[in-house]
Amino acid sequence: MGWNEPSEGNKNKDPWGNSSNGEGPPDLDEIVRKMKKGLGGMFGGKKPTDINNNGGGFPIFLTILLLSAWLAFDMTYLIDEQERGVVLRFGQHVETLEPGLRIRLPRPIETVDKVNIGQVRTITHKALMLTQDENIVDVEVAVQWRINEPTEYLFNVLAPAATLRQVTESVVREVIGKSKLDFVLTEGRSEIAEKIKVLIQQTLDEDSALDDYETGIYISSVEMQPAKPPEEVKAAFDDAIKAREDEQRLVNEAEAYKNDIIPKARGAAARLREEAAAYKARVIAKAEGEASRFEQLLTEYKLAPEVTRERLYLDAMESVLSNTNKVLIDNDNGNSLMYLPIDKILEKRQTSSGDASKSDFTSSSSSNSSLSSSLDDVRQRIDDRLRRGR
Repeated sequence: MGWNEPSEGNKNKDPWGNSSNGEGPPDLDEIVRKMKKGLGGMFGGKKPTDINNNGGGFPIFLTILLLSAWLAFDMTYLIDEQERGVVLRFGQHVETLEPGLRIRLPRPIETVDKVNIGQVRTITHKALMLTQDENIVDVEVAVQWRINEPTEYLFNVLAPAATLRQVTESVVREVIGKSKLDFVLTEGRSEIAEKIKVLIQQTLDEDSALDDYETGIYISSVEMQPAKPPEEVKAAFDDAIKAREDEQRLVNEAEAYKNDIIPKARGAAARLREEAAAYKARVIAKAEGEASRFEQLLTEYKLAPEVTRERLYLDAMESVLSNTNKVLIDNDNGNSLMYLPIDKILEKRQTSSGDASKSDFTSSSSSNSSLSSSLDDVRQRIDDRLRRGR
């Protein structure tokens, strides 16, 4: 007998206990009723009534269990690190929840709105605007902001983001309208962006003197893209900017030349001053030395006038004759006068070569030596006379 063939005593019964007398498939309502009866017995409930007569009943335990699970889910809130939970009790704000797992009263008694205060949002504004000098310029501004006060952001203004966009447009037009075109196009971009940030914050912040909106929005930064002229006049503006850049380049070159020439001129002036000071000191020292020498000669002259005059004469002749090529030597033993043609000797030395040049140089050297010795003899005789005169 096969495993799916019923025994002789169970041929007319199905798995659900119904007889199969050719009356069709089992009754589905009967199956459901038996299942609910079994579940009711497991949880200790009363015997359910017939679902055909009383519409059926659900176990009270399951109802309580499902209600408890729903309440637990509805009363528990997980607040992330960058979020804050704004608690409303019957529509009125009662508390702001910090990050963590929080349990509140179920709805509709209390509701919790989560607000992300760490997310940085960005809005952009681009438009053609009129400057102070009545020129049109294309300006694009990007404003980065985040929520600072959740309750103010939720309740003080109906549409905070739209309000921020309108305030940004108004402030940008105000700042651009008070600035000249050259300032907007060149070096004024960072300063204009800072002014826009301050004015937007003053308009939105509750601590400002204006105290207008109190939106709970904090402006993180304002970035201004390079301003551009309208396309119709872009070529003329490019030419003007190029001329301005050339002007700045020439100014920089002039500054570089000035920075190069001025230190050199100062150095030359300092050198001239030092040379003048040295010349002054040298002249003064020389004059003082000459004056001191003259005073000493005056003392000697008072003691021996004739001898002093003779010595002065000889010194003067020595200084004069030392620059000439002819030398005259006086001989006390006779009337002969020695003449040394030094100029001829020098010419001969220049034209001759080899040993002849060396011999001429030796002769001239010996002549100079004899001249020096003769002068030394004269000085010695003068000194002897001075000693005898004293």
